[in-house]
Amino acid sequence: MSRLAVRPPLALIAVALAAVVLRLAPAAFIHLTEDEAYYRLWAQHLQWGYYDHPPMIAWWIWLGEKIAGDTPLGIRLLPSLAVGAGTWLLGDLALALGASAATSVRAAVWYNATLTVALGGFLATPDAPAGLFWILTLWCVARAANGGRLVSWIGAGAAAGLGTLSKYSALFLAPGIGLWMLLDARQRRNLARPGPWLAAVVAVGLFAVNIAWNAQHDWITFAKQFGRAAPAGFDFNYLPEFLLTQFVLLNPFIAYYCLRGAIEALGAARRGEPHPALLPLATSLPFLGYLLLHSLHARVQGHWPAPVYGPLALCAAIWAERPAASAAGRLVRRLVPVLGLLVAVLALAHVSRPKIGSLGVADPALPLVGWSQFAGDLEGARRTAGASWVGVLSYGLAAELASEGKIQAPLLQVNERARYTWGGPSPDLTRPGLLIDLDRRMDPTDLSRCFGRIEPAGELERGFKAGPVIRYRMFIVSQPRRDLWTGGCHLRKEIVPHF
Repeated sequence: MSRLAVRPPLALIAVALAAVVLRLAPAAFIHLTEDEAYYRLWAQHLQWGYYDHPPMIAWWIWLGEKIAGDTPLGIRLLPSLAVGAGTWLLGDLALALGASAATSVRAAVWYNATLTVALGGFLATPDAPAGLFWILTLWCVARAANGGRLVSWIGAGAAAGLGTLSKYSALFLAPGIGLWMLLDARQRRNLARPGPWLAAVVAVGLFAVNIAWNAQHDWITFAKQFGRAAPAGFDFNYLPEFLLTQFVLLNPFIAYYCLRGAIEALGAARRGEPHPALLPLATSLPFLGYLLLHSLHARVQGHWPAPVYGPLALCAAIWAERPAASAAGRLVRRLVPVLGLLVAVLALAHVSRPKIGSLGVADPALPLVGWSQFAGDLEGARRTAGASWVGVLSYGLAAELASEGKIQAPLLQVNERARYTWGGPSPDLTRPGLLIDLDRRMDPTDLSRCFGRIEPAGELERGFKAGPVIRYRMFIVSQPRRDLWTGGCHLRKEIVPHF
């Protein structure tokens, strides 16, 4: 790490700016996903924590809405900017690690060409701040380890702490940095210096606000996120799925280069030789190792490794710095980003024009279309039925209906009440309500555990005007058998979240 003073090439700045500009259009015109609509509710009730995650994405959405309004662009503004910032930081980190200017630009482009970042980098989810603060932590660590300045270590601790307030995956940064120092003989002496330990104190200090919030709320986020780590048994069917999914989402070409770079970096560490890819690789390994173990007993959602996609893209770009042995090799290296960027352009262009509906029920635009009409139809059905409140079984449906602003009555998710620690307008449960959700979730026998009276009220559809639709089933419900507002009703059918 001897190139901290190297000026970033203009091409890197151009790539970072393009990473932002090219995301603003889809950020503005694509309808909110269910998760984004849910996090929008968080931003309306700022806290130090929430049922599902730490609070950072709520703060980002709140700030974005102050700048660009309560619109898709306002909600996604900071995540879109974060991709550009992360792109520049990753390229500059490559220079700090001793890579060439060409490799710096390549790492920036390849990061944006990973399918997860190319397709969803602008989405307002916890992965956006988590990815940025992971890269920022490494950027600070590279400078701290080279110059030994305490301010750089403090910056690393602050970035890691903000990462833990984004997503708990950032907790793996500490063992990752420790692993890097153990593998790199030049860095082991830093373990005996105050810098890394001061960084840990700063990180823990920031994370403490979420710990305190959890302590005041029965440790709900810790129970949800850390509870899934304990295996109830082993199912090896999830392992191939995890490996194949990440091979695709990372971008198959980038995954190949990353694997070659990882082998080379670990080999250099074993021989006691420095290697520029060792920092991004070693700091990713503890988290990836956990996800690998998790896949032995449960499904790993495809986006979970997203915070380490930047470091992995950097590892791949560093290995690709070597001269290609053939013309074909040089061509492949130039075409690496084409796959991810081309897929992203085609997919986002399609989702931005959701009237097409040409892919049937598998159309990725189907979950995003028809919400305004659907909310209006539901309000009409509520008025016709004389219901004083609307109930749902899934957080996503509740959030989408709230974001449309057409339901003129209290909205209540009758289960999973722990999601709504901020309260909200309480429905009059002494009067009938209109319960609606996907047909597969609406089991009258199951609902009878919650309500003494259940009457079918028909169906509503949401989707393309001339194409595939999603059907929702409705019931008029009354005479609740338990305190739905405080404790909710625990149904037998689990509503599986997408976090």
